[in-house]
Amino acid sequence: MNKSSIPIIFFLLLTYIFVEAQEFTIPLYNGPVPNSKNTGQAEIIEKNEIISIRNVQVPEIAVYLPARKFATGQAVIICPGGGYHILCYDYEGTDIARYFNSIGIAGIVLKYRLPIYGNTLEPHKAPLMDAQRAIRLVRSNSSAWNIDPGKIGIMGFSAGGHLASCTGTHFDYGRNDSDDPVERISCRPDFMILVYPVITFSDPVSHRGSREALLGKNADPELVKYYSSELQVQKDTPQAFLVHGDNDSVVPVSHSLLMYQALHNRKIPAELHIITEGEHGFGLAVDNDHPAAWTNNLEQWLKWLNRNRN
Repeated sequence: MNKSSIPIIFFLLLTYIFVEAQEFTIPLYNGPVPNSKNTGQAEIIEKNEIISIRNVQVPEIAVYLPARKFATGQAVIICPGGGYHILCYDYEGTDIARYFNSIGIAGIVLKYRLPIYGNTLEPHKAPLMDAQRAIRLVRSNSSAWNIDPGKIGIMGFSAGGHLASCTGTHFDYGRNDSDDPVERISCRPDFMILVYPVITFSDPVSHRGSREALLGKNADPELVKYYSSELQVQKDTPQAFLVHGDNDSVVPVSHSLLMYQALHNRKIPAELHIITEGEHGFGLAVDNDHPAAWTNNLEQWLKWLNRNRN
């Protein structure tokens, strides 16, 4: 084969894969958003090197579905990071969703409410409420979206990883007393993908920026414990894939080590990858071959999950 024809063939293959893919956005809630109040403020979207969102008013999911013939049936709800101050919406959101589409997985980006803007009645509850609702909503649409309702995971980066880990440790199997049929569906994720995550709010390794944003400066000790995911792992906590940079100076690798150890102690399958040169916020690491390899490991892990789920 002529080497010059390889890029053309690769481009045609990608075009073939994505030609039937779908992208659309839907709100998380029908009608009024629970645990919210009207401040008269507007959502702020900033487009610089990355797209960032502040002051989320209407939580929603952006759904990226792969072409049906390539779909594995798996779906991943993606929680962008940003310290509970902003959402790094493309770098740790839509870019990730499109990556998942390239390997046949539905990528669903969660635009969740942030606790610091005064538009929620109980700020610390809002992000977790939105993440739980996203799982229920995806599961309720699983047939229409060609998703297996037993193959829906949650993923998060940095503070989004904290939210994802909380979603994996605080869930129910459906609120049977609810008038909303979506709320009667389980919000337990089937797996977690935690990328340089904040895990603990407990000293001495607490990530204080995220903790203060979510709980305030004088946090209730019981809430600190509740939102320290390594202390909340139970026998039905879902299995997890974790990746962290050994030289992360923002969220130390000890956060992922704590979560891995807690899962291991409960005999919950978990896979941890520590990258030698992985400073905080590497995302897909498209410009750095070494940390970029983590997505290859993730893809193999997701294939392993699929084989063992069938």
